[in-house]
Amino acid sequence: MGVGPGLGAACGLGWTALAFGAGYPMVVGICGPLRAWPGARLWDLVLAVNPPGALIAGNGVMIAAMMAPLLSSPLRHVHERSFSNRRLRAMTLFGVGYGAAWLIALVALDVIVLGLVAAATRPVSIVLVAAAALTWQASPAKQTFLNGCHRRPALAAFGLAADRDALQFGLTHGAWCVGSCWALMALPLVCSAGHLVAMALVSLLLSAERLDDPSRPSWRLRGPSRIMRMVQAWLGPTLAGIPAQRLK
Repeated sequence: MGVGPGLGAACGLGWTALAFGAGYPMVVGICGPLRAWPGARLWDLVLAVNPPGALIAGNGVMIAAMMAPLLSSPLRHVHERSFSNRRLRAMTLFGVGYGAAWLIALVALDVIVLGLVAAATRPVSIVLVAAAALTWQASPAKQTFLNGCHRRPALAAFGLAADRDALQFGLTHGAWCVGSCWALMALPLVCSAGHLVAMALVSLLLSAERLDDPSRPSWRLRGPSRIMRMVQAWLGPTLAGIPAQRLK
């Protein structure tokens, strides 16, 4: 299976699992347990609601659904720079490194969001997370991390060096991706109602902004203009075929 079909299958399976209720982060709908255990430490509450295995599996589903569309270019880089007898191994090592970076980040986000929900009402938590996401989305630091997501390092072709480079590329690319996406990824975690819709909208925005070329870090809002161009590209041929009088 090639890079595109493989990522498409992973993404489709992830969204299917989410649609049937699998993989939802444990902070969704957790207000009841928080009130029941007002003195509980956040990490203890995290493990009480989701055992480690379920926590890893749930966040893994979320990564597969939302991040697979972002990996076509870096995985193709690994594919094209690996000999045929090493490609699957190299791509797997890249995926392991990338997934590890995001699993660590999502567990940290789960705990942070849980802390917000414990300290305030969920509507207030949503407002705070949305404000943080909007600020980060417009910041120069966001562009710095986005630029990092476009880096394609040289990869060794043989032996342990090739394995090391593939794994390291996955880890570093995952770290750049986490830095770019963390604020937007926190939004679905804090939304108890419309959680799946929030994930889909965030996923669309992340995919859209990744299509832009690297640019100089500055303060500007990123993503919406690219989404509008994508929608225009999708709808353009359809609208062009509709008679003018039907559009009035």
